[in-house]
Amino acid sequence: MLHAARGRSTARIARERGLHLDTVRRWRGRFAQAGLPGLKGRRRCGRPASFAPLQATEVKALACRLPAETECRSPVGRVRNWPARPLPVRS
Repeated sequence: MLHAARGRSTARIARERGLHLDTVRRWRGRFAQAGLPGLKGRRRCGRPASFAPLQATEVKALACRLPAETECRSPVGRVRNWPARPLPVRS
């Protein structure tokens, strides 16, 4: 929005910031319609997150480990021993 306030075009903002043109248009439209409150994050449609943030972080950390850092050498063993602690049961 600061670039727009300085008089830059939507196309120039998109190009300089590495954004899609439609994204810049959407945000400029929200700001024009509702001001700063229009830029607040909105609820997203779709299925809610399945994992708690801590669980997602643990899974990502495990996926980023090098094979030598894992406890098991067999891919089957890794799957069998993962996760180290049981995940909570969702109802």
